[in-house]
Amino acid sequence: MPKSKRDRTVTLSKTKKKGREHKETIVQSIRDAVEEYNSIYVFSFENMRNLKFKQFREQLKSSSRFFLGSNKVMQVAIGRADSDEIRPGLHKVSKLLRGDCGLCLTNMPIEEAHRIFGEYEDHDFARTGSIASETVELKEGPLDQFTHEMEPFLRKQGMPVRLNKGVVELVGDFVVCEEGKPISPESSRILRLMGIKMATFKLSLICRWSPEDYEVYQEGLQGSDIESS
Repeated sequence: MPKSKRDRTVTLSKTKKKGREHKETIVQSIRDAVEEYNSIYVFSFENMRNLKFKQFREQLKSSSRFFLGSNKVMQVAIGRADSDEIRPGLHKVSKLLRGDCGLCLTNMPIEEAHRIFGEYEDHDFARTGSIASETVELKEGPLDQFTHEMEPFLRKQGMPVRLNKGVVELVGDFVVCEEGKPISPESSRILRLMGIKMATFKLSLICRWSPEDYEVYQEGLQGSDIESS
């Protein structure tokens, strides 16, 4: 009987080694960048869109470098305590690397960095599980925005529709989503078809470090755990 292709020995050490080497490369890249740039910012993000962020990063590549990924790896790179920080005061930055956030190392003037991050905002279609920012309800009657070919698809999304002389018709009022509640996969598809964008991808500065000073921008983050370190 031929040996099953599934019956293979997997060497976990190789997988772990590759992962460790990758993390070590990131750590070294961050440490090299610390020496190259004047300021370090921690920023948070909402409704991340990879393509949009790549475009944002490209616009600033001449003056800045960004790091996203494991917060723990970034903390190790700059130091998690004053005993292992690579520059004085960086352990305070490390303590704010939590949740959806990243590092921006830059030579931009402070005012320019605040303006660019503060002004950046991009609207996109909401994904499944996102919280609806408004209630969208469709009233009974013809749905002129949809072609007759879409009737079977709309029915699969739970919409009570039928074809009436080649026109898609809603046979009863239908709530697509409700404000403050999670958006279902079906609702997400319908909102996309309707062109309604409920997700806003935006970036917010949390803190800034430089060899001369350290500032926390978001109220409530500069707690005793930071100050006492």
